[in-house]
Amino acid sequence: MSRHDTLDFMEQRLIVGIDEAGRGPLAGPLVVAAVSGFNKKTLKGIKDSKKLSPKKRQEWYKTLKESGTCRFTSVSASYIDRYGIARSVRTAVARLLQRYPKKPTFVLLDGSMDAPVQYRQRTIIRGDQTVPLISAASIVAKVVRDRKMGRLHFKYPLYHLHIHKGYGTKKHIHAIRKHGLSAVHRRSFCTGISFNHLLT
Repeated sequence: MSRHDTLDFMEQRLIVGIDEAGRGPLAGPLVVAAVSGFNKKTLKGIKDSKKLSPKKRQEWYKTLKESGTCRFTSVSASYIDRYGIARSVRTAVARLLQRYPKKPTFVLLDGSMDAPVQYRQRTIIRGDQTVPLISAASIVAKVVRDRKMGRLHFKYPLYHLHIHKGYGTKKHIHAIRKHGLSAVHRRSFCTGISFNHLLT
């Protein structure tokens, strides 16, 4: 293969990084993000979304949206209750990859995630900390989900979803015990909570 052919092949490759946000909360959707089209210069200094301040995540999110391809999809609490979190993640990953007009050359996924078998792929433990493309996906997923939880707060203000983002904090559990479950709570995740009006 000539140098020209090699460069042409490199340009034609479509490598996608995938990560999720919201696997463990008691309320709200799961969001899975896929990113591609970024070079090393664009991603220099990027970190896992959990290691960035909210302000820094927003800055990276803006850069990523302007510099490459970002896709995301969400899975509702009701779907998670019906099919479980593992199937929900797989469904979201498949849905995202199907949106690419060209089949990705290779898919990089964080943690225990996997893509449908027809894709060349690699799952990397702590990939959001070590692989820039997955770090980028983690930021997109986190920012998108946080914004969704902020909007849900206005619909369900009794639960303060904009603060804890649906995770099982003391404040959130207190609200659940006082007001019961809303339509965006994952009932299968809340089975251990006592729903009496008086906290013990």
